[in-house]
Amino acid sequence: MRAVTPFLMFQGQAAPALALYLTLPGARLLHRQDTPDGRVEMAELDLSGQRVRVTDSPIPHAFTFTPSTSLFLDCDTREEFDRVCDTLGAGGAYLMPPDDYGFSTRFAWLNDPHGVSWQVNLPHTP
Repeated sequence: MRAVTPFLMFQGQAAPALALYLTLPGARLLHRQDTPDGRVEMAELDLSGQRVRVTDSPIPHAFTFTPSTSLFLDCDTREEFDRVCDTLGAGGAYLMPPDDYGFSTRFAWLNDPHGVSWQVNLPHTP
């Protein structure tokens, strides 16, 4: 097996989701191919070393994202943690708002405005 890569399938919201994710610290676009009508056929971005693939489904589906599967981000500083939460949380919904829950310095769990679930962590420093 070569790699395991998270694959996010949107229903017409891949382009705005990509634009949002590319504002995160350490994010960069590796590849993007659009359909003739402007939807994202396939894109790949690097989020601090983790590749993530993104597409707009050509077939309508009755399902969407679920919080039971999430992307987990470890931040390096409080400023980075706050920036990531502010960026992803704007227009989204918190499942666990930013706070000290005891298992890390700060933690938040949220669904971004496109429905993708993120766990944002600021680990305890040794």
